[in-house]
Amino acid sequence: MMRSLEEAVDSAASISRRGGGGGVGFAAAEGSFAGPAVYGWLFECHGFWHNVLLVASSLAFALYLAAQARKSFSKLSSERSSIMLAYYGCLWLVSLLNLTWCSLQAWECTPGKEVAWNILSLFTTSGMLFLEVSLVAFLLQGNSASGLHALTRTFVVSGLVVGLDLLLKAIYLFAFGIPLFVDDIEKPHKVKWGLWVVHRLVLTAVYGSILFMYHSRWRERLPARPAFYRYIIIMLIMNALALFACGLTGNGAGFGLWLYGATIVCYHAFYLPLLYATFLADFFQEEDLQLENVYYSEMKDAGFFDGDWE
Repeated sequence: MMRSLEEAVDSAASISRRGGGGGVGFAAAEGSFAGPAVYGWLFECHGFWHNVLLVASSLAFALYLAAQARKSFSKLSSERSSIMLAYYGCLWLVSLLNLTWCSLQAWECTPGKEVAWNILSLFTTSGMLFLEVSLVAFLLQGNSASGLHALTRTFVVSGLVVGLDLLLKAIYLFAFGIPLFVDDIEKPHKVKWGLWVVHRLVLTAVYGSILFMYHSRWRERLPARPAFYRYIIIMLIMNALALFACGLTGNGAGFGLWLYGATIVCYHAFYLPLLYATFLADFFQEEDLQLENVYYSEMKDAGFFDGDWE
């Protein structure tokens, strides 16, 4: 009896020395699982600052939309603007997709996740391209862009363009096996970077043409708003840099891949806030400006500003 008890104590002590006890051993095993995963997500693949910038910016914008949601829905309900309502809904959907894409950057470098990463990237970039093309289509309609007919025309054109783009990329991904969204300077795919060159060349040409219209006799066809003009300049510079980077990377230049990565980070981090500031911010702030004008008129009628004229 005593011998059995001593053997049990010795066995328990041995287990304690090897694993630190049942609970501690489990914690150690858990740490060995979670530690490398978190470390890999933060520091490997693209690096710490790359991941933090993408996640922080996309999360901040999603939280901003959530904080303004009640006020925005109230404004949309009162105005009954079909264009703004549809665009705001698309912006919410694409923002959530982009936040997911930014949070799962480690998938690009994780074995077995290439297909999932390519599918996620395909739908995220297609959603952002839809917003981009629809805004350009809205711009090109000029001052006549209003009402349900303009919304239908804009979304039909955008859907056709983005659908064709998505189909072409899906063929490259799943029929030809070309990893469009996995970048590797050691194995540059000439066909892949050729596709990206054509993609960026088309976008650069479109934005360049709109910028030319702003300085030509056709400028009356475009909305007379400085925000749209700044938006076109920013997107022209962004796509021109990406076009240059794709050309360099296709020829095996490491700097080209770095520059292309920088343009992708800027696009996913700042494009949606830029689009919101250009297209939707004034619409949602219009009520506040009207309220400020009412307050100013009431104060002026009450004689608050009479001293300023003396």
